[in-house]
Amino acid sequence: MKAAPASLFSGATLSRDFTASIVVFLVALPLCMGIAIASGVPPEKGLITGIIGGIVVGLLAGSPLQVSGPAAGLAVIVFEVVRDFGLAALGPILILAGLIQFSAGVFRLGGWFRAISPAVVHGMLAGIGALIVVGQFHVLFDAKPLANGLQNLAAMPGRMLGLSASNIEAAELAFAIGLLTIAAMIGWEKLRPKSMKLVPGALIGVLAGTMVAWAFGLSITRVDVPESIVAAVALPGDSFVAQIMQPALLVTAVAIAFIASAETLLSAAAVDRMHDGVRTDYDKELRAQGVGNFLCGVAGALPMTGVIVRSSANVQAGAMTRLSAVLHGGWLLAFVALLPWLLREIPMASLAGVLVVTGWRLVSVSHVRHLFKYHGVLPAMIWVATFVMVVATDLLTGVLVGLALSAIELLPHVRKLKLKVDTAETGNESEVRLQGAATFVALPKLSKVLEAIPGGRPVHLDMRGVPAIDHSMAEMIGEWVRRHRSGGAAVRVDGDEDHLRRMAA
Repeated sequence: MKAAPASLFSGATLSRDFTASIVVFLVALPLCMGIAIASGVPPEKGLITGIIGGIVVGLLAGSPLQVSGPAAGLAVIVFEVVRDFGLAALGPILILAGLIQFSAGVFRLGGWFRAISPAVVHGMLAGIGALIVVGQFHVLFDAKPLANGLQNLAAMPGRMLGLSASNIEAAELAFAIGLLTIAAMIGWEKLRPKSMKLVPGALIGVLAGTMVAWAFGLSITRVDVPESIVAAVALPGDSFVAQIMQPALLVTAVAIAFIASAETLLSAAAVDRMHDGVRTDYDKELRAQGVGNFLCGVAGALPMTGVIVRSSANVQAGAMTRLSAVLHGGWLLAFVALLPWLLREIPMASLAGVLVVTGWRLVSVSHVRHLFKYHGVLPAMIWVATFVMVVATDLLTGVLVGLALSAIELLPHVRKLKLKVDTAETGNESEVRLQGAATFVALPKLSKVLEAIPGGRPVHLDMRGVPAIDHSMAEMIGEWVRRHRSGGAAVRVDGDEDHLRRMAA
């Protein structure tokens, strides 16, 4: 049986949620500011998003253990918005994006976002990671990123050649602090004792860089936050209506809503695999994200998504309910309100160092190897094409190219796309029989059927009538099979050898 929802303030869960909230707060604090800087906006904008994501979305969320806040996955598109339209345009765009997400949740479209090809999503994230690395590389030298990824990449050798051991100035000092942050972050994660495994590497890296810069009085650029977080709130101005009518801003709002929703729901699915508690209500999660992004737009902050780094830290720290996410938002608010002077001691190069590591980890080559090994050449090509187009052009173009290539998988089965799903109860076993091509077109339908099967009940999945299966459907079914089996229930899968191999991948 699936676990029943725990009370938000139950004595049985309160202590674990309280401890987990502190861990998530320590993970979120440097990332909120770093992602804001990578997005080309002041760091307090990221903190406001983290506060809204924790307190508001935490209370409304459909995923009980997911944590929301500013995400690296949207940093590139926000940077382009600020560069092309100015910071004032971000608020109206997010208000529209939030309304789109909320409407998608109301009309129960959450399942369709899960049908997006994993190759497209991971290729997009890898491209974003690469752009963050080459952009934040320049911040390591106390310089600003250039206009696009290719320019940042081309300028990297010049930054390195411009360093001088005999004439140590701001660039050399900042670079040293950035390297120290990266070394401390990675070193801590590899060598930390088990008793301190919940202390995040990003926090250690930022602390190391900040303490050295403070101890030696280094003249390098530091974080600039206002005395009051209220001063960072920028309500929509008189030009709001005129801005939202601009076609370019409307397209950007749709793109942010689409990408933020896909990233959120894929993150929620990943979080569900980490625990045995209540499963995600995807439509409710979409509505919560819509409210959160609407409020971020009203406040002139960054967009938000469900974030896997903070969410996994939440689960690993023992969180039991949404209270941990809510409390982490409260800790962010208290820290920013009471200790803004401490934030102003953090070197920009330290936050850049954290983002270089974060971006590098998004470029997961292991995922494209997995796609090639288990699903063939086409999904791997979709990953590569999406990655290259995101880096060489822009985020929206890369995603659209990836989605167009994903449609190629449908061509051999265009006459038999309808997947028939029959269910039956035989004794103590549930039987699910499939007839037709199993493609992403039918993924929401099959996912709904599988998720409705009670946990702990044996299942017979009959796929002998399935002539073909694409990688999106194969990965969804494989994940469900592994999760159902991990709950102690038997799952029998009948089908040809290729299908069985995909289920076990």
